[in-house]
Amino acid sequence: MTSQTSDPLDQAMARSQGLDTLLRDLTDRAVGQVPGAAACSVTVRRADRLLTLAGSSGLPSGLDLRQYENGSGPCVDAAETDSPRYSPDLTAETRWPAYTEYALATGVRCVLALPMAVEGETGAALNFYGMEPDSLARGREAARAFAERAADAVNEALRLERQRASAADVRTALLSRSVIDQAVGMLMARERIDAHRALARLRRASQHRNVKLRDLCGELVAQASGGASRGRQ
Repeated sequence: MTSQTSDPLDQAMARSQGLDTLLRDLTDRAVGQVPGAAACSVTVRRADRLLTLAGSSGLPSGLDLRQYENGSGPCVDAAETDSPRYSPDLTAETRWPAYTEYALATGVRCVLALPMAVEGETGAALNFYGMEPDSLARGREAARAFAERAADAVNEALRLERQRASAADVRTALLSRSVIDQAVGMLMARERIDAHRALARLRRASQHRNVKLRDLCGELVAQASGGASRGRQ
C-alpha cells in the first residue's frame, strides 16, 4: 500500500487548505509527472457553464476559454461525453477547426483531455497540452492514472469542504440561538411577560424593521451589555 507521504497527490491534499489550493497543486504536479505535458488544467461544468478551476500556467486558461466560447474542443467533449479526447497533432486535426487554429497560434501541437468523476459536478475533465506533435503519446497511461487519483483527491477535498461548511452552519445556528435566548430573557425580565410573548414581540419588531431576528436580538444584547458596563463605571 502506498503511504500517505509517498503519494504526491496525498501530499498535495495534506498541505491543501481548500479546493482551490489543491487544484493548483494538482495541475502543477501533473505537468511534472506526465511525460510531454507542458501545461495542465481542470475543466468543470457548473450551472450549465464550463469553467476552468485551475491551470498550471496562463496558457491553459486561454485555450480552455476559446473552447467554451465555441462550445467545441477536446476539453468540452471530454467533460460533456465522459470520454477521453486525444489529438496527437493539431495541424492534422479536423474536429474542432476554430479551436485548433487558436491553439496552433499559441504553439500547442498536442492535446489530451480526460474525464474525471467529480461528485456534485455534471462534467469534469483534466486537460494536458503538449508543444510538439504526439508529445503526449508516451504519457497517456500516466495521464490516465493521474486523472483517476486526482478525481479521488478532489472528491476528498469536496467532502472536507462540506464538513467544514456544515460545522460552520452549526456554530452559526448555536450562536444565533444563544443571542435570541438572551434577548428573550431580557424582555421577559423587563416587561414581566413569558417567553412565548417575548419571542413574539421580537419577531414582530424584526419584521417591522425588516432585519433578521438574530441581528435584532444581537443589537438588544449589545445595548444592554453596554449599558451595564457604563453602570459599573
